[in-house]
Amino acid sequence: MKASRRTVRLELTEPLRISRSTMSAREAVWLTVEHDGLHGHGEAVTSVYQGLGTETLQGLFAAVGTALRRFADPESALEALRAGELAGADTPPAVIAAVDAALLDLVGKRAARPVHRLLGARVAPVAATARTLGIMSPLRAAAEARRLAADGFEVLKVKAGAPDAEDDMERIRVIRDAAPGARLLVDPNGAWSTARATALLPRLADLGVAAVEQPLAPGDPDALGSLAEKSPLPIIADEDAVGFDDARRLAGRVHGINVKLAKCGGVHAALRIAALLEGSGTGLMLGCLTASSLGLAPAVHLADRARWVDLDGHLLLAHDPWTGIGGEDGFVRAGALPGLGVEPREVGREDLA
Repeated sequence: MKASRRTVRLELTEPLRISRSTMSAREAVWLTVEHDGLHGHGEAVTSVYQGLGTETLQGLFAAVGTALRRFADPESALEALRAGELAGADTPPAVIAAVDAALLDLVGKRAARPVHRLLGARVAPVAATARTLGIMSPLRAAAEARRLAADGFEVLKVKAGAPDAEDDMERIRVIRDAAPGARLLVDPNGAWSTARATALLPRLADLGVAAVEQPLAPGDPDALGSLAEKSPLPIIADEDAVGFDDARRLAGRVHGINVKLAKCGGVHAALRIAALLEGSGTGLMLGCLTASSLGLAPAVHLADRARWVDLDGHLLLAHDPWTGIGGEDGFVRAGALPGLGVEPREVGREDLA
C-alpha cells in the first residue's frame, strides 16, 4: 500500500465566534491510501486548541505513510491501527482518526459495502443534526434561526459565553421566539463559573432549552458532575471528555458526553466509548470540528447510536470540497455507496490518488 497527502484551506461562509475565539478558516490535510487501484480518504484539520498545525499534520501523515508500506492490505493495517501497532503512542487522536477513516473507506470499497454495514448496522443512519449559531447580535441570531427552521433544522446549537450573561440570555430568548419548534442546545465552551451556571440553568430550563454543553471550564470533572447532579436540564461534557478514560470518569455523573472522532481517536475509539456508556445513564452525543464532508462522514456512519447529533461542520464552509452526507435540510445521511460514501466535488481525482 502507498499513501499520499494534500493540504487545503477551508474557508467559512462567515466567521464563527465562540467564547474563546473567532474562526474564519482552517487548514485541512487529506490522507489518501491506495491499494490495487482503489483509494481510501481521511481528513484531519488544524486546531489551535489541540496544538495541531499544518506542518505537524503533514509530518505525522508522512510517518504513517511509511508505516503503511509494510502491510499487504488495508484490512491488516486497520487491525494494526486498532491494536496500537501502526501509529506511535504519542500520535495525536486526530491523526489516528483520519488514518482510521481512510482505511475504513478503502476496506469498504474493497468489500463493496458502506462503512455502517462494516460496523454492523443494517440500515443507513439518518439523523437530525444540530446547526450552530455563533455569538452574534440578537437581531442577527433571530434572522438566522428563522432561516434555519424554514430549511428544516429541528435542532439549533447556540454558542454562549459572552462577558455579560444577559447577552447570552437575550440571544437565546430571541432564537427561542424565532424558532419555537426547534430543540435548543446551549454551548458556552467552558466559559461559565459554577456560580453563573447555577444561576442560569433554571432560566434556560424555563426557556425550554434541551441541554447545556460544557458550561464549566475543563479540568475539574468533579465540579461538572456536581453541577449535573443538581441541574434542572441535561449537562453534556465536551472539553472534559477527550478520550476513553475521561468518559469512564464521567459515565453516570453527567447526562451526556460529546464524542468527537478527532479528539478520541476515530470510529473504533468512539465505539468503545459508546459501549462504555450503555446502561450508565449517560447518553452519547456525536460532535465535530469545522471540517469538510470527508472529515464528518465517519461520524455520520455512527449517528444511529447517538442521543444528540451535532455534525454540521461542513455546513459552515463557504465551499465544501466533498459531497455525500447531506445536511442542508437539517438531516445528515450515510449513503449506500461503498466506504465512507463521499466524493470530491471539483477536486481533480489525480490530486486525490
